[in-house]
Amino acid sequence: MNVTRAMGAAMRRIHVGNALSAFGLGFTVPYLYVYVAQVRGLGAMTAGLVLAVFAVAALIVLPFAGRAIVRRGPLPVLVAALVTAAVGALSLGLAGSAASVLLSAAALGAGQAVMQPALATMIVDCSSADTRSRAFAMQFFLQNLGLGVGGLIGGHLVDTTRVSSFTLLFAIEAAMFLLLVGVLATVRMPHSPRLADAPAGSAKGSWKQLLGNRAMVQLSVLGFVIFFACYGQFESGLSAYGVEAAGISTSALGTALAANTLMIVVAQFAVLKFVERRRRSRVIAAVGLIWAVAWLAAGYAGLGHGSREMATAAFVSTYALFGLGEAMLSPTVAPLVADLAPEGMAGQYNSAFALVKQLALAVGPAVGGPLGASLPGPYIVTFLLFSLGITVLALWLGRRLTAVQDRPWLARGTRVVTRGGASTGPVPADA
Repeated sequence: MNVTRAMGAAMRRIHVGNALSAFGLGFTVPYLYVYVAQVRGLGAMTAGLVLAVFAVAALIVLPFAGRAIVRRGPLPVLVAALVTAAVGALSLGLAGSAASVLLSAAALGAGQAVMQPALATMIVDCSSADTRSRAFAMQFFLQNLGLGVGGLIGGHLVDTTRVSSFTLLFAIEAAMFLLLVGVLATVRMPHSPRLADAPAGSAKGSWKQLLGNRAMVQLSVLGFVIFFACYGQFESGLSAYGVEAAGISTSALGTALAANTLMIVVAQFAVLKFVERRRRSRVIAAVGLIWAVAWLAAGYAGLGHGSREMATAAFVSTYALFGLGEAMLSPTVAPLVADLAPEGMAGQYNSAFALVKQLALAVGPAVGGPLGASLPGPYIVTFLLFSLGITVLALWLGRRLTAVQDRPWLARGTRVVTRGGASTGPVPADA
């Protein structure tokens, strides 16, 4: 009972931390381009490089973050990431040259990237098989709520004619990260397996072990397609398609983004009740079909011959349907990554999956942006096929999972799910 109470207390602080970090990011991320290009007068090229530096920094640090989490535990790694991000945010608000802006962005991007797997591993360590899906659903809910509220408040604070307003914005973001250090520094994490005594050279072995886990490799491929076909298109290809092909106004685009967030906030826990007792592989497969419908709605918005109002409604529906799919994935994919990891390796697996996500988010806009703006028909067909591919890959993955990994409620009442293994026999069909 005391262990359960300690886990619950730690989880509450972790959720507060998630909300604070998302709030801080929501403050600045939507305004980075404007700040660098216009407010600091460094031009569109430098602003584009800043966004690229975020992705590159994440790709550099994530392969090492997993090993650090495994060896040292998620909390020390998270604190280091938060301090790094705070320094990056504060220096970004004070930077006046291209070099200082890029160095600050690298620190902020590296810190942000490491936060994700560290927080995810803390959630794994503080949850049991039957509470993990709800814990990750709460994390996703608070992240979106924090981003939305942060962006809304930040939008009212910034003034493109005053550099000081942006300096204040980045200072508040840094303060959020440091406040999170204070919130989490006293968290008593439950004991979980560590590889502290493993030789330093065994890092290569752990990556070899991960790549030898066929279910994890298949999930990583599936994750890349998910992030490439959805998240990687939100603010690049899909928005370019909406403006160029569908003639959507910028205000309508803002409404569509708000509809996505609102769908997640409103539907998250109703959806959770639906997915908790359904096979994870089939939930992911269903998301692929929902997103296929979303791309059809986007196709109608830009390629149909309806009125402007109908096109706008269809485009907003696209973002709302994406939000519904995201709400279904949040209690499904992250817990599955954790359940595939052998004991003590959750940090490594979370970091590997975060690396896959960053790769998809780097490639997605580069491919989708030009395609959505110049070739609207092929753009819709391409990502409609990617969505259907999610369904196929999810069903394929389901054949690789053990019964408990695919249907975690079978482990209800136990502390640990059978982890890291592949299915040794046929999985019984659902009733």
